[in-house]
Amino acid sequence: MSTIPTLPASGANERPLLELEHFSVRFGDKVAVHDLSLSIARGERVALVGESGSGKSVTALSILRLVQGATLDGKILLDGDDLLKKTEQEMRGLRGGHMAMVFQEPMTALNPLFTIGKQIAESLLLHEGLRPNAARARGIELLRRTGIPEPERRIDSFPHQLSGGQRQRAMIAMALACRPRLLLADEPTTALDVTVRQQIVDLLIGLQEQEAAERGMAVLLITHDLNLVRRFAQRVAVMEKGVLVETNTTEALFNSPQHAYTKRLLDSEPKRYVDPVPPHSRRLLEIDKLSVDYRVSAKGLRSLFHSDKFRALEDVSLTLRRGETLGVVGESGSGKSTLASVVLGLQRAAEGTVHIDGQPMSSLRGSVSRKALYSQMQVVFQDPFGSLSPRMTIEQIVGEGLVVHRPDMTAAERRQRIASLLEEVGMPVDAMARYAHEFSGGQRQRIAIARALAVEPEFMVLDEPTSALDVSIQQQVLTLLTKLQKKYNLSYLFITHDLAVMRAMAHRIIVMKSGRIVEAGDALDILNHPTQPYTQALLAASLMKPVGELPEPVAETA
Repeated sequence: MSTIPTLPASGANERPLLELEHFSVRFGDKVAVHDLSLSIARGERVALVGESGSGKSVTALSILRLVQGATLDGKILLDGDDLLKKTEQEMRGLRGGHMAMVFQEPMTALNPLFTIGKQIAESLLLHEGLRPNAARARGIELLRRTGIPEPERRIDSFPHQLSGGQRQRAMIAMALACRPRLLLADEPTTALDVTVRQQIVDLLIGLQEQEAAERGMAVLLITHDLNLVRRFAQRVAVMEKGVLVETNTTEALFNSPQHAYTKRLLDSEPKRYVDPVPPHSRRLLEIDKLSVDYRVSAKGLRSLFHSDKFRALEDVSLTLRRGETLGVVGESGSGKSTLASVVLGLQRAAEGTVHIDGQPMSSLRGSVSRKALYSQMQVVFQDPFGSLSPRMTIEQIVGEGLVVHRPDMTAAERRQRIASLLEEVGMPVDAMARYAHEFSGGQRQRIAIARALAVEPEFMVLDEPTSALDVSIQQQVLTLLTKLQKKYNLSYLFITHDLAVMRAMAHRIIVMKSGRIVEAGDALDILNHPTQPYTQALLAASLMKPVGELPEPVAETA
């Protein structure tokens, strides 16, 4: 089924809305964007794709003149007006009013101290001169238009009181408040579940088409999600190391890429290198009839006397064998993270039983027994930058577990172990003296994996370990995890909303919804022939190729 939209009709002599002419960005001697020429027509949706460091986000921020410490050359023409010749005061008048941006992480972009309504009203008061009551009414209408339920109530919510999808919708409402002619969307769906991602994409398309018909609004989408590009964009521009290497209509580029880099990007979809688990592998993790309740404040006057319960997990049972990857998929709020917290011993208020290598977790008492447990299992988080201390060197980060769990090691032995671990995950030894901010996202995730391996665990909880990575870097990290699993016979509890990653890594899958397991079984069986409507909906939203089209698993080459 084709999802590629047609290009908008425009007059032959109509000038593009946005034109970048021989545009370059330099940070000192480093060229981030080199001689870029690209145009976007009124009413057009263009995707700018490429790996981290390709210059995508720098280009988008430069259009808004938000890049600090850079030298900008060439021309950026908005309706024929060169933005590089504008004063900062003139640019403030254009930002929000004529151009707007939807950022990747709304929790970072939104001010935590102000309600959603006040943040939407800010641009309306500034650019359109509305009175507060009129701005509030417009804000409610924008929230309703972007699909946020109960907008009259939600407009007074703070960002932390909204879900990830609702925050992104609020960001879109803010961006569209003054009906800009150009909308820049920088990775707007990266951290969202597949179904929420689909909703956001459909929302953006619907809003853009409406605004395009009335005002000719165009969208420049910055992303590394090729499925999103195929669904959303009418034309695609591909950047590599700051250079535009190819541009074409979406259909032509996906069906017949011309540049070698474009071909490599399109071929970076996760590949499956999974070996069968030996039938007699011992059960490393056993969970039986696990339920978890959270207390939440009651509404209204009841809150003075009562608190309600929210059931995060209900009657969950599963097993994980040595050397096996068990995938856990589901939307936000399905119970995935609560399950991980229970397994890691971070959530103790639970009914049911959890056994680690035959030992019930409930029997662990005191710091000594728990310390022994934590040497058996480790976790790799979604955001390596957030999980790596900015104040510690890589040697200190990777060696921290050794200090705690292997106090018998000398400093020289510990340093040798750290160097060996970094080499094993593909990092240079000289990284030991550096800090996390000096590395790319893929390199930071490799460091996080090295830290997890330091204490020689038997199983690892992988919590969305590749969701923030480019497709090619994602494949490298997945290949590394597969290699380490085979070498050390590791077990993985792999939590993700990316079904393509699950297809590449998992032996078995459990699908969770509202705290319950709704489907479980062999990974390829479920992805090929899902029986539950919820699983079918997840697969439809992911836009994955049918699993049956995959080649047979092949031996690892790297």
